[in-house]
Amino acid sequence: MAKKPNKHSQRVTPLNNEPDNFKFQEKVETDSNLELDSYYGPQSYSKKINNTIETPGEFPFTRGIHREMYRGRLWTMRQYSGFSTAEESNQRYRYLLEQGQTGLSVAFDLPTQIGYDSDHELSAGEVGRVGVPVSSMEDMEELFNGIPLASVTTSMTINATAPILLAFYLAVAKKQGFSFDQVRGTTQNDILKEYISRGTYIFPPSDSMRLTTDLMEFCAHNVPNWNSISVSGYHMREAGATAIQELAFTLANGIAYIERALQSGMKIDSFASRISFFFVSQNDLFEEVAKFRAARRMWANIMRYRFKAKDPKSWMLRFHTQTAGVTLTAQQSDVNTVRTTIQALAAILGGTQSLHVNARDEALGLPTESSATLALRAQQVLALESGVAKTVDPLAGSYLIENLTDRIENEAQVLIDHIDNLGGAINAIEKRYQQSEIADSAYKHQIALESNEKIVIGINAYASGIEEIPPILKPNELKIKTQIQKLSNLRATRDSSLVESSLRRLNEALPSSSTNIMPLILECAEAYATLGEISDVLRESFGEYKN
Repeated sequence: MAKKPNKHSQRVTPLNNEPDNFKFQEKVETDSNLELDSYYGPQSYSKKINNTIETPGEFPFTRGIHREMYRGRLWTMRQYSGFSTAEESNQRYRYLLEQGQTGLSVAFDLPTQIGYDSDHELSAGEVGRVGVPVSSMEDMEELFNGIPLASVTTSMTINATAPILLAFYLAVAKKQGFSFDQVRGTTQNDILKEYISRGTYIFPPSDSMRLTTDLMEFCAHNVPNWNSISVSGYHMREAGATAIQELAFTLANGIAYIERALQSGMKIDSFASRISFFFVSQNDLFEEVAKFRAARRMWANIMRYRFKAKDPKSWMLRFHTQTAGVTLTAQQSDVNTVRTTIQALAAILGGTQSLHVNARDEALGLPTESSATLALRAQQVLALESGVAKTVDPLAGSYLIENLTDRIENEAQVLIDHIDNLGGAINAIEKRYQQSEIADSAYKHQIALESNEKIVIGINAYASGIEEIPPILKPNELKIKTQIQKLSNLRATRDSSLVESSLRRLNEALPSSSTNIMPLILECAEAYATLGEISDVLRESFGEYKN
């Protein structure tokens, strides 16, 4: 009689195809296709690592920009949020602050991002869908009602219309009684990656770069604690770039912004310390940690030796991280919490200055209050329970991490050198170099998924049957109609002559490239000119870019 198998030793049959990735493989690679050995020892160190003792808080900042890092101060916990109306988004912001969030991060709806008021015909169906609609200073006042702007740091993910949204924000701070030097936060203001991967540009690249550098110069002189640009790799990575491409293309864009600012007459150390960066953190834990370490080292060398910056603060790469929206799945959405926690851990081990963790339901819709709270709790558990904040750069000295840091730096530098040979980031964009490279990487990634070379739990491995769909947050249609009506009321009650005169002065200043137009946009904002009205003045002068 055959012996009955022990039930505890039986192999569980998966619900669908089990991946072969758990079996022995001769060749293993990171997500960026860097081949990995099975073991890393002392021989894995490069000469540079062997001959350099790197200290946190000192050039080239591989191990962190501060000597004590999180022992002195934790990263800023931001949860990117905005939906339906300014009123509803304000309620979410105040709720998250009560739950322990330490910084605000504003998501704007699509019409706001591309310069249309909520009542414009092209805005129909998009108002309040992917972010909050802000069509005037009045909306910005409502968005931050009861939130003193000197007491929070605010990050605004806005690019083509960044000068206008910053003007609304500053006008509200002034009305609340605060001086501009009390205001702290960041405007993304990174238009180049819009041409590469995201598409929410309005004006031709040259005119967009003028707006970018005008904002940078204005902040350098008037809003000293504001990060006037956050050079973003996040959206390029979401479009399909590898970690190495994300790093290289982001730093190349940063170089382009600095060169343009210098051409406008700015001095490197007057603005470089207020440049920040925005990276994604994906699932390949060790590659992501190494990417962040390599980024700091590379930027320090670029600033010190390429641009001859003298102030050590100008050498420091400060960055915000967001976990990867593209890795979230609608299937088995609770598993997304596992993914985003790993991604958040990589950002923390890599030394991020601020962090957003995506909610588990974001592949289905805007995050509900409960899922946004859980995402914030993930940060708090990592900060206060895991021990990862107790020591600086805890993976330093790992043979694998140091090897990957070197290799990522070297591979990224090859791409930057190639972009330089093409005439810089803007010329490379016009030749569609970055776009083509990202498209190729995205295609290879999709092929790897379809061939099961890459595994996504719930998609091509361990897919369960019928799943319960979690509650989905939907924009409040009634309040969106109210948002549109508010604009009519605003136009009827504001001082029309003041609006017209401020828009006219802005229009008259645009032909002179030597005139910084930020003060004029601020004047329009304070007169309650709308986003669309200000954008239309710029459209009339600059034209619209068709790619």
